[in-house]
Amino acid sequence: MFSKSKINEPGPKATGETDKPYAADAPATSARTDFVSSAPRAKPSASVLSSDITITGNIRTTGDIVVEGTIEGDIRAHLLTVGENATIKGEIVADDVVVHGHIMGRVRGLKVRLTSTARVEGDIVHKTIAIESGAHFEGSVQRQDDPLANGQSQKKLAPPTAE
Repeated sequence: MFSKSKINEPGPKATGETDKPYAADAPATSARTDFVSSAPRAKPSASVLSSDITITGNIRTTGDIVVEGTIEGDIRAHLLTVGENATIKGEIVADDVVVHGHIMGRVRGLKVRLTSTARVEGDIVHKTIAIESGAHFEGSVQRQDDPLANGQSQKKLAPPTAE
């Protein structure tokens, strides 16, 4: 019934062959490429400046900021949320600005939203704006297609010279 034949048995090993399976840490060859994930990266969470923080100076980030404290200086961010008890004295430049608290200074944003608890004392330059009933606003409002570029790309002219 059963016979032992040499057909199913492995033969002698060739020179250089080993019993080890392919190792992931083996040296890469020119035909092998490393795997690169195309999945989107997780968006980092917003930086939160709590209510007990007072900052004197400018803040610049490409991320999101939630301000609950007091800032005396300019802010540049992607998304800025001003909390109900927050106070900012300075210019704000952001793609999106949501104001629940108090701002004294110019606001520049693609989308600006003043909620019912907002108090803004300064000019707003925007592409789109929403002002809820109950918001306090004192200043001027100006719509521009690109409110973020104004002021950065404009060159100041030299004062006229007498000829």
